[in-house]
Amino acid sequence: MVTTTLSNFRAHQSEVLDAAQRAPVEILSRGSRRRAVVVSPEFFDRALQALEDQADIRDAATARREHGSVSHEDLMAELGL
Repeated sequence: MVTTTLSNFRAHQSEVLDAAQRAPVEILSRGSRRRAVVVSPEFFDRALQALEDQADIRDAATARREHGSVSHEDLMAELGL
């Protein structure tokens, strides 16, 4: 991950944003305090989708534990298919 200071980010926003298209850029203030991470829209979308997928997987596992499994035929009938 690329790292830059907050003051460098302010002075060179365009270059930092360009760099973020290739890899996440960590922005630090006062030398070491992490303030933000700038990423490309594509990286953000993939990360958000991965988090949503993980939540769906956890929810499905919880539902199976609580309700047991459902046969394909029962599911199709419940959905009217």
